[in-house]
Amino acid sequence: MNPSPDTFRFGPQIDGDATRFSLWAPSLHGVTLEIVNGDGQVLRTEPLQRDADGWHQARVGDAGHGTLYRFRVREDLAVPDPASRSNPQGVHGPSQVIDPDHYPWRHAAWAGRPWHEAVLYELHVGTFTPEGTLAAAAARLPTLQAAGITAVELLPLAAFPGDRGWGYDGVLPFAVHPAYGTPDDLRAFAEAAHELGLMVLLDVVYNHFGPDGNYMAAYCPELVNPEHHTPWGSAINFDGEHNEAVRRFFIENALYWVDTCRLDGLRLDAVHALVDTSALHIVQEIDQALLQGPGRQRQVHLVLENERNSARLLTRSGGPAGSGLAQWDDDWHHAAHVVATGETDGYYSDYADQPVRQLALALAEGFIYQGQPSAFAHGEVRGESSAGLSPTAFITFLQNHDQIGNRALGERMDALAPTARLEALLTLLLLSPQVPMLFMGEEFAATTPFLYFCDHAGELAQAVTEGRRNEFARFAAFSHPEARERIPDPNAASTFEASTLRWAEAQRDAGQQRLQLVTQLLSMRREHLWPLVPGLQGTGRYEVQGDALHVHWQAADGTRWHLRAHLGEGSARLPIGASEQPLHLQAAAVMDGECRFDGPGAIASLEPAVRAAGQ
Repeated sequence: MNPSPDTFRFGPQIDGDATRFSLWAPSLHGVTLEIVNGDGQVLRTEPLQRDADGWHQARVGDAGHGTLYRFRVREDLAVPDPASRSNPQGVHGPSQVIDPDHYPWRHAAWAGRPWHEAVLYELHVGTFTPEGTLAAAAARLPTLQAAGITAVELLPLAAFPGDRGWGYDGVLPFAVHPAYGTPDDLRAFAEAAHELGLMVLLDVVYNHFGPDGNYMAAYCPELVNPEHHTPWGSAINFDGEHNEAVRRFFIENALYWVDTCRLDGLRLDAVHALVDTSALHIVQEIDQALLQGPGRQRQVHLVLENERNSARLLTRSGGPAGSGLAQWDDDWHHAAHVVATGETDGYYSDYADQPVRQLALALAEGFIYQGQPSAFAHGEVRGESSAGLSPTAFITFLQNHDQIGNRALGERMDALAPTARLEALLTLLLLSPQVPMLFMGEEFAATTPFLYFCDHAGELAQAVTEGRRNEFARFAAFSHPEARERIPDPNAASTFEASTLRWAEAQRDAGQQRLQLVTQLLSMRREHLWPLVPGLQGTGRYEVQGDALHVHWQAADGTRWHLRAHLGEGSARLPIGASEQPLHLQAAAVMDGECRFDGPGAIASLEPAVRAAGQ
């Protein structure tokens, strides 16, 4: 049975006039709770009682909201709570008791928004504003709402070592990274978003812990299953001995963010690295817990990143109407990137053959790889059939933190592709019934890179810097050691600072032109496409003529939504139905039953249902 927020076992729980402390560590025979002050001095100690399941617990008075504490697991080792709700001095410091009822919620009636209305905006708190805090980010939300954004997707907030980082090396999954703010700052961010009608989703990492500050590895070997391996070492133990408590840890984490912090959903990082042979996959169990918990009162959503294109993880039986289950569609991005830039290095090589046709397939059916062998993966078969899945099962994008930040110099698409072609692709992105996502600054054609940055020290810092540069040795542009020295040092503060958005760019001519286009497209999406999407009958249909594509989707009442685009140079002509109503022309014209392009462009049109005589 899935836990509910009032039955959390992990992390401190306020219980009347006392606080219940718990640590799950089956391999330990004794654990002591230490109450400390801000200087780390021990004020008092309490022995924890061990039960047969490996839980060490105590109910302690005078240890309420704000109390600093840690667990003494060995004579020479005191550790933070792995389920700490706050670690204000960083991941190596003491944990802090947080009363979940401490924050004075003002808008408890927020019921969420249906998934088909989602227009996602991926945001890294540290570089979204010069201040790099949740409070500063909240102040910018009205700008996003005015452009037509309806959902903010935050990169991971879980506490990680140092001040700077993407967040994917977190070690305290329940604690907000202190450089971003406090748990109350996150709740205030969510309220500010909800007041504007914006949803808030959070990226969470359940496939590994970071290398610095993961104290669980020192005292809780049951956390991992050595029989399974991932790029980060042994896999998290979702299916071996003692897996029940490990699964519960991550399910409680999901419930904490969505219920206790009142976020609207989660994005699960690298689901393909969650090794789980159980009858009920951990992703499915998390989905059930969210729907059976906060999903009973409001619409909550679950987003996956999954290289394997596992369509079965995108289907559910039942669930509240409007709650979304979707996957980042890397296939869509990769095909669009090849079309936009002509790059075919690395994994883009799988999309080099007829990229326009592959993009049309992704628009129509979601996945491109639905069981075919991948040459880049040395012939490994990838994907499952996605035909029949709703378009809203796929999140599409031209840019995200990975696709920009994993480039050596962190270039955005505007630095790589011709503007006309990029804007045609942007039209396809924002007027497709799939769920679109923008990366922060994309709405005003930001020129700032998004580089890989971190804040490690000592040997780990040196290893990360060298490893980052060596990753690109196989690329011709960086084959020489001197060329690789140009790759920014991830640990340098200047690398982080270069990645911070310059909001003044939104006021320059290019920024205003792009913002106007995005706002116009999202207004059209809201007015014409939203009413259709819930009734669309799954898979679209497509045809391709050279560098031109035509995709259409049909609603249950017979209404059709059409997208046409020309993505090459030169001119192209596509037939258009006499009953279609052109709604948007991007560098295109309609005349004499044809849609005409002179260079890259796109058109969206609506075809009303044909009614039989007498109806």
